Amino acid sequence: MKDILSDEFQQSVDEFLIRHRSIIDLLTKFQESTARVNRAVAKSVTGCGCIQIQASQQKIPVEVTLKEVRNYMDDHLRGSLCENCREVVEEEIGNHLFYLAALANSLDINLYDILIRQNKKVAALGVFSVY
Repeated sequence: MKDILSDEFQQSVDEFLIRHRSIIDLLTKFQESTARVNRAVAKSVTGCGCIQIQASQQKIPVEVTLKEVRNYMDDHLRGSLCENCREVVEEEIGNHLFYLAALANSLDINLYDILIRQNKKVAALGVFSVY
């Protein structure tokens, strides 16, 4: 069964997007929304401090299989988003999804179809679908 929510979301975006219909506007708004997500996460680290980034080289033993590599990968995050930061990050991700849907609409692309294809690809390739 086709996911109604993603189709409804794309239809809502199409209906309510008024000002930024130009593909140039959409591309720049999409890029701006990416930067705003990044900024919200960065402010959670530098402004609030609810999360910390402790990055170092990934240490993966030579003898592990590709499937086991996941167990040795660190996300470099410490802590968790506080309620306020979570709200801001979720808002910015929501805006990002809005402009993603608008871009897809402009190009006559259905996001749900992309999700289905991508999920099949990841499921079929398993750990070999590494990005």
